Amino acid sequence: MNKEHISLNSQLGDDSNKLNIREEIEKYLIHWKWFLFVAILSFALSYLYLRYATPLYSATTSILIKDNNKSGISAELAAFEDLGIVGGGSSNNTDNEIEILKSRKIIGSVVDSLNFDISYFTKGRVKEFEIYTKSPIFLNFIEKKRALSLRDTLISVIVIDNNSFKLKNSIGVIESEGTFNKVLNTGLGVFEIKKNPKFLIDDEVGKEIIIKITPRFKVISSYKSRVNISSVSKNSSVITLSLNDPLIEKAEDFLDELVKQYNIDAINDKNEVSRKTKRFIDDRIRSVGSELNLIQDSIKEFKRETGFTGVSNEGELILENLAKNNDNILTIQTELSLANWIQESLDSQSDKGGLLPSNLGFQNVTISESIDRYNELIMDKNKLVVNAGAKNPKLIELNNNIARLKLNLKLNLRNLISSLELQYNQLKKEQGKISFRKSTIPVVERGFIDIARQQEIISGLFSYLLKKKEETAISLAVAVANAKIIDVAYGSNSPVSPNRKIIYLAAIMFGLLIPMIVIYLKNLLDTKIHTRKDIEELTDIPFLGDVPHSETKEKIVIGTDTRSNTAEAFRLIRTNLDFILTGLKDSKGKTIFITSTTSGEGKSFISINLAAALSLSSKKVLLLGMDLRAPKVTEYLGIPERKGITNFITNDSISLDDVKFSIPEIKGLDIIASGVIPPNPAELLLTDKIQELFNEVKNDYDYIIVDTAPVNLVTDTLLISKYADMFLYVARANYLDKRMLVVPQTLYKEKKLPNMSVVLNDTDMSRGYGYGYGYGYGYGYGYVEEVKKPWYKRIFS
Repeated sequence: MNKEHISLNSQLGDDSNKLNIREEIEKYLIHWKWFLFVAILSFALSYLYLRYATPLYSATTSILIKDNNKSGISAELAAFEDLGIVGGGSSNNTDNEIEILKSRKIIGSVVDSLNFDISYFTKGRVKEFEIYTKSPIFLNFIEKKRALSLRDTLISVIVIDNNSFKLKNSIGVIESEGTFNKVLNTGLGVFEIKKNPKFLIDDEVGKEIIIKITPRFKVISSYKSRVNISSVSKNSSVITLSLNDPLIEKAEDFLDELVKQYNIDAINDKNEVSRKTKRFIDDRIRSVGSELNLIQDSIKEFKRETGFTGVSNEGELILENLAKNNDNILTIQTELSLANWIQESLDSQSDKGGLLPSNLGFQNVTISESIDRYNELIMDKNKLVVNAGAKNPKLIELNNNIARLKLNLKLNLRNLISSLELQYNQLKKEQGKISFRKSTIPVVERGFIDIARQQEIISGLFSYLLKKKEETAISLAVAVANAKIIDVAYGSNSPVSPNRKIIYLAAIMFGLLIPMIVIYLKNLLDTKIHTRKDIEELTDIPFLGDVPHSETKEKIVIGTDTRSNTAEAFRLIRTNLDFILTGLKDSKGKTIFITSTTSGEGKSFISINLAAALSLSSKKVLLLGMDLRAPKVTEYLGIPERKGITNFITNDSISLDDVKFSIPEIKGLDIIASGVIPPNPAELLLTDKIQELFNEVKNDYDYIIVDTAPVNLVTDTLLISKYADMFLYVARANYLDKRMLVVPQTLYKEKKLPNMSVVLNDTDMSRGYGYGYGYGYGYGYGYVEEVKKPWYKRIFS
């Protein structure tokens, strides 16, 4: 018999271990209406989004960051190369310059220069849009209230005529009236509203212009996050700047001004050392100039009082020697005072990041180079501090380099000061020898030589300072910008965002993907059995057939002329029963027990219609209602309760003929109902009357269909299973949990129910995945139900 089951299984089923691609696809195609609906909906939503979304345009500019070490100097500046004020310098790191360009300091300068914290809007049919330079009016603040720097503020200006306007606040209340180009003092501050000379204000009468004042820090943050600055390549000094904005002109103006402010900031950094040096020299020139004037006045007074006309030859010789000695002393004194002053600066302002004057004329080249390098490091540090935190690795490295260089510079200055003091003492000794020779000349001549010597010293110092002042002024005049503009800012003609093609494509993809995900999750979380495949994957029980959902309200779906899918399913089950029951030794009536896991799976429906199907084959069929706890046969057939098996068991005076009845809908079918519900059904089923019942009916009928109780709820069915030739185990599709299939599998494995087969009840024809019934014979008589295949099945067929 097991061999027959295996043979039947192989006839009825496919290889369940193979992936059926068509089956998987049809799980989704069966819901094609949802796919179409969601796709149309997402497409419509994307259209509305594109209709009212603000398009963004891209503006781009490119600049070249000059490398001071490699770029050299122009022919015009080559004449000043010997002064040490042009050429050389530091190398500009591209990554550092990018950070400077994106710094809040530079972007803040752009916002202030272009007044980007004030925007102008006009109302459209659906939304407001910015008009920028096309605004007929402009707001000019003379004094702002602090509140404007903390929150967004809206002002509505309604043009009354060519000269006047009304101001309306954010809630639509008119606060005041004013005149164009006249100063107004309101709660927002002191400001004036000017007319745009490019527009005729008469054409704007009655229009409302909305002015939005945004806090400066918000505007800076917005542009800092939106501007994109990157190097063309790793080894290139060319930088590309781009910005996306609803207004091309505004984006172009921002990028051009950003490069401009960057160059201004770079020039200011370069000139800071020169300006500091110039201030120092100017102070010294004023001091030395005053002293020189006093000495010149002394010479005039000396000549007037003494009548001195000139020195002798010997005096001139002495004066010449004194002048040479004084020049050397002057040089030593000047360099010594500079060294002391630089050392004092290092001990004071350099701790705060101050710069040191350069180009002061130190004879020691190492010190001059160290001062220049020190200033470079200080400027690099000041640039980096704008964006970097205290723990930034580059900033820490710069601070360490500055500290080391500062220490070396102090050591070099101490050594220089010691050397200069030694030279100064030697020169003073030489000066004493010359002064001794001076004592041999007349007193008047000697006095003039003393005054002339002082004049020579101060005059030389004054000339030296004037030379350095001129050199510093030249360095201020020839400072060049860091960035060379390769391309000025230019914008795209078409918007870069939103991308219409991508939006529409994404809408269609989402329209397909969302239903697919929902269906997948639904199937993934679904624990109900639906098809024959679910049973075959989870059990080894032979599958006898499935019964599609009945579209009619009739309880008996099979008849002589009925050709519905459900009727044909019962005919197929009847045929399959022959394969199982043919090999039985007992040729008497075949007892077919019908049970299920739980109630509500359609045992009574299967029992009645299977009995009807067998009776149509000219067989004598008896339907027994053995579910004594919840009798359903009479209730299902819509007839009143009557005597049945319970009465037969408990009352010896009642025979089977007394409890048998038939219905006109099914000819050749006898029915014995369950009868009244007893208090002890299990005990009744153990009595000898049950054996007597089956012995009697086996002799009188070809087939006995027994509607039994669910096996998972009560033990009744197992008590009478020995009287069965075979069991039909009913499982209801879309109802029984897959985990409950362990119950029939256990019963089958332990052979508690003889010749067990599964019938799947109430299957969904629309999701049959190739197992549906399309029987329409078209004989021209009786009822024929024609099943038209869906369009997707016609495509795949």
